[in-house]
Amino acid sequence: MTLWLARHAKVMAEPGLCYGALELGSEPAATQVAASALAQELPLGIPLRCSPRVRCRELAAALRSVRADLPEAVIDARLAEMDFGHWEGKRWSDIGKDAVDAWTADFWAHRFGGKQSLAEFMAGVSEAWKEHLQRQQDEVWITHAGVIRGCDLLHRGFWGPVQSHEWVGPEVPTGAWLRL
Repeated sequence: MTLWLARHAKVMAEPGLCYGALELGSEPAATQVAASALAQELPLGIPLRCSPRVRCRELAAALRSVRADLPEAVIDARLAEMDFGHWEGKRWSDIGKDAVDAWTADFWAHRFGGKQSLAEFMAGVSEAWKEHLQRQQDEVWITHAGVIRGCDLLHRGFWGPVQSHEWVGPEVPTGAWLRL
């Protein structure tokens, strides 16, 4: 059973912006390139699951436009990126070292931006992961870097990074995918 974890295409935003729950569209040309590349890799009729964020739904729609055999994507809120609360839309360089240090000091439980902790985020990702394993079928998830990293950790048998240095995994560029 194979899981393709596809990351949305490059967003239409300036580099260095903190965004997770922020609704940003993706660059149309980059979305088409990503969809075309992914379409060549996928088996016929493979089920799609998708984050509710517009940048992911755009990739799902583009993928289906080049692969008519693919079913409508099931929207799954657990595949959404972590919500950075009041830091959403701010430049990372403007957030400040004290805020980032507070997060890394209590990486698992701290609500960076006041909205969602990594523990809460990973609870949703873990639940989606367990359901995927129970379905015992190939799937494509169109999602975000954080969800991909979380799934990679789960795949390796590691439930939760308590410290920031444990939040490691493959760097999947926008428009690319990881196959587990």
